[in-house]
Amino acid sequence: MKNIALIGMPGSGKTTFGKGLARVLCCPFVDADDYLEKKEGRTIQSFFAESEKAFRDAEERTIRDLSRMEGIVIATGGGVIKRKANVDRLHEGGLIIFLDRLPEDIVTDVEVEKRPLLREGPDRVFALYKERIALYREAADITVANRGREEEVLENLVEALKEQG
Repeated sequence: MKNIALIGMPGSGKTTFGKGLARVLCCPFVDADDYLEKKEGRTIQSFFAESEKAFRDAEERTIRDLSRMEGIVIATGGGVIKRKANVDRLHEGGLIIFLDRLPEDIVTDVEVEKRPLLREGPDRVFALYKERIALYREAADITVANRGREEEVLENLVEALKEQG
């Protein structure tokens, strides 16, 4: 089985649905941010305190590692699509699914303390969505809307994978 990489905004449900998808498909799940922190020996916040570039460089190393693995479901960081090299590697390793969640839904239930780029408040979420939406759509092999109950979204993900073949 090829890898399945979930992309989308911070708070779009990549980790939640990545775990669910891995469970349904009986394969390992890897959260790219957790992998990055463990491998690099630093927190994401510490990278951002240095600079966003420092974080994006570490993220690129992480995606390179994960793309070399086989048969895993990957929950990527929200900005992974900002570097074409990341998108290219994820495509080489498998399939990319854009988990599309509206910014107005994200701002109502996401803990921003753990998400450095969202700490500036709701306006930042809308700005990031506007900045990134075209990149997400361009990178994705499949787009699944995260709207409705969790079970429904997971079913939609599984169905979209079946249709993809």
